[in-house]
Amino acid sequence: MKESPMLVVPALTFLAEDEEFDPNTVTPGIWGFVITFLIMVVVLLLVLDMVRRIRRTNYRIEVREQLEAEARDAEIAEADGQVTDASGTLPPAEPGSTDDGPDEASAR
Repeated sequence: MKESPMLVVPALTFLAEDEEFDPNTVTPGIWGFVITFLIMVVVLLLVLDMVRRIRRTNYRIEVREQLEAEARDAEIAEADGQVTDASGTLPPAEPGSTDDGPDEASAR
């Protein structure tokens, strides 16, 4: 036997009117505050970790792009017959020096 919802709704309304409650006593309490605070701390730590990981990934991408650009520049300079340093610029020529290699300069 199935009761229709129309008969149940007035009965629930009648029961709800009988029970009066004080809205000040219906609170989550100290445990609700502690659990909410802990969830908030965990979410904050997760967000900080995520930001750190994203920043680290972006730095790695920038470094990889710089290394690839330097490798391309080195290949182009090698093809042109020029020697460059790590920054991609030609090393400054010392006045009055000859084309000595690093071994000859350290032996002096």
